[in-house]
Amino acid sequence: MKIFIGNDHTATEMKNKIVEYLKTNGHEVVNIGTNSNDSVDYPDFGKEVATKVVEEKAMGIVICGTGIGISISANKVKGARAALCYEDQTAILAREHNDANILALGARMIAIEKAVRLVDIFLNAKFEERHSCRVNKLNNQ
Repeated sequence: MKIFIGNDHTATEMKNKIVEYLKTNGHEVVNIGTNSNDSVDYPDFGKEVATKVVEEKAMGIVICGTGIGISISANKVKGARAALCYEDQTAILAREHNDANILALGARMIAIEKAVRLVDIFLNAKFEERHSCRVNKLNNQ
């Protein structure tokens, strides 16, 4: 699976661990985020990941300090459905009920090991078609 990943300066370490996990599990990873701890603007990375995800019908992961700002940025791109997840159940339901195509994480909010687990859960959950009507409304707003 092709996965675009983007992050700000607060999330470089978390991003690197997630990329390592994804590559180990056979995913094609496109790193859009910064590779430095020097301050950058998370909206730029959220928008770029979301644009690529929508254009290529791929999946994405965005990470900033809380996950809030970068998910807001990603969700401004039509067709992007970024879900900020901190717990297993939200990662499952984001995919099953909302057909989320981008997982947002907060590097200052959760441990790296938990973030990797959430990525695995998110990528392995499947959209339940019975929610298509609602997702279509999201896509057309």
